[in-house]
Amino acid sequence: MKELIEKVADLYAGFEKDAKAQLENGNKAAGTRARKASLEIEKAMKAFRKASLEAAKN
Repeated sequence: MKELIEKVADLYAGFEKDAKAQLENGNKAAGTRARKASLEIEKAMKAFRKASLEAAKN
């Protein structure tokens, strides 16, 4: 689960960087990368939720 939390943090850091580049500089490619990262974050968060529920059962 620790690895999953680190993965989410890394994905969010990349998302934040690209989202700021789009917002501040109007960088369209960064916007595309940010949207892609948001989908990856969503998948990782679903995996975290599943792992968290499993850990709570034990």
